[in-house]
Amino acid sequence: MFFNYFVKRAAFFFETKNDHSLIYSVMALTHVTAPPQVFIPGKNWRLSLAELASFLKARKAEFGVHFFSKEFFVVSIKENSGAWGMADLGGFIKIGAANANLSSEIVKKAFIQKNKEAQAQISSDIAHSNLIGDMLKARAEKTVFGVSVYCAESSLRPFPRIIQRFVGSSVKRELAKNGKKAKFMGFSKERKYPQLSHIEVLKKNLVENKAEILFCIGKNQTWISTTTAVHNPFEFQKRDIGKPNQRRIFAMPPRLARIMVNLASCTSGKLLLDPFCGVGTILQEALLAKARVLGVDVNPWCVKAAGENLEWLKREYGLTEAELRVLQGDARTLAQKIGREEVDCVATEPDLGPALRHVSTTPYAVKIIEKLEPLYYSFMEEAYKVLKTDGRLVLVTPYIQTRSGQPVTMRIGEKAANVGFKRVYPFPKEIFAESGAAQENLVKMASLVDAEERHKIGREVHIFQK
Repeated sequence: MFFNYFVKRAAFFFETKNDHSLIYSVMALTHVTAPPQVFIPGKNWRLSLAELASFLKARKAEFGVHFFSKEFFVVSIKENSGAWGMADLGGFIKIGAANANLSSEIVKKAFIQKNKEAQAQISSDIAHSNLIGDMLKARAEKTVFGVSVYCAESSLRPFPRIIQRFVGSSVKRELAKNGKKAKFMGFSKERKYPQLSHIEVLKKNLVENKAEILFCIGKNQTWISTTTAVHNPFEFQKRDIGKPNQRRIFAMPPRLARIMVNLASCTSGKLLLDPFCGVGTILQEALLAKARVLGVDVNPWCVKAAGENLEWLKREYGLTEAELRVLQGDARTLAQKIGREEVDCVATEPDLGPALRHVSTTPYAVKIIEKLEPLYYSFMEEAYKVLKTDGRLVLVTPYIQTRSGQPVTMRIGEKAANVGFKRVYPFPKEIFAESGAAQENLVKMASLVDAEERHKIGREVHIFQK
């Protein structure tokens, strides 16, 4: 399996009752020699990590995960893994290149024990890293830079502002020694964590000037990185509300659509089908991934709207050679419409049920699921017919919050197995070399939930393979 030769050992697990944070450390084998990269995930870190693993595996990339937590991941990716960037991913805020790393024990001594020697060592590590040299190359007479602290080590969580100011002062002092004026970006007291937003990084051109430092503290190691890419919310916003036709109720965010495309192992040239295409959000993201797309919807308005949206996307992004079709049809008779074993992957969100004004009772939530099951089950049989061997199906089912606190979900796995699908687990066991409760919890995770407390109906994402 693809992680066998990357992973050496899973070294650490930590869970707090306050924020339910999960922290893991995975050491990659030494022959993955690429310098590590730091990935800052979005709110749903599990969904982000699953997307990254699926994305890299689909491109046959050689990579190893050194560490992951809800705050950040550290991953080595071989340079021959092909050209890709932040725009190809949906679940990340920032990517950084690690310039230096040090023991987290030194960080603890420096800021918990206020040890002067430890503080001096951190300043020295910063001075002798590539951070300063890269910032000195900036053409502007005065460098504007920022420091964002991401802390996955519980004992250091009370100190991020102190750490941020210390690192900023060390950088500014080192730049001054080299004759470079610098302005250190601070934070208002109201901000919960000393972390620059992606919008701030974009507006201040910090990526181009290599002027944002990511100080990422893990259990055993701390990585000091320079931000090399940042999520551009304006592009996703354009694809969300800038397209000609929109659908307000249960509208899928483009970022989630891109994650689903990547979970489906959809790469350039593959044919992706969305048989409940709506206004074409998933199809848009697949087109941007240079896939061929086929949309089907039973609603003639949706067929017209999706077609117009895709043509708009082609113009906006210069996709002159994009291949697309949108057809009117019933997802329960797909094979009759498009033929057997015609598509490489399917990514879709069928009906999630009625829009709820209030949190549902458990009996009512069960009725919603029971009413939707025949549609889902009939569709899955058709999806199996139209998929090529080894093709993937990424499917969203309703995740209904209830007054009891226990969500009601659809048992789609049993039907999938009866049809002939194999479930793809988001976190394969091969990522861990040692057994343990933390690893087993992730390994047994059969699906990915995307639901916030305010959502009355969330999404449960499943991955199946023919």
